[in-house]
Amino acid sequence: MNDMLIGAIAMASMVAGLFFLRFWRSTGDRFFLFFALSFFIEGVNRLVLAPTAQDNDGTPAYYLIRLLAYGLILFAILDKNRPGKGGS
Repeated sequence: MNDMLIGAIAMASMVAGLFFLRFWRSTGDRFFLFFALSFFIEGVNRLVLAPTAQDNDGTPAYYLIRLLAYGLILFAILDKNRPGKGGS
């Protein structure tokens, strides 16, 4: 059951990444590109680390990869809201 849920989360992350990638292609805004990359990283993280999830769940690799993904989201938000940026 746990493997099925991890697969569903990975699939949902990939679909969200494709969703943001589509908006990036139509607008050219880096904000959507950073969000797409973040969701793709999260989806790949779930797929690659899923077989070893029960054995070593507390390893730093899990958290460093997630930190990178969430850091991209934070960077996208900060980059979008910089004063004098002009919008995109």
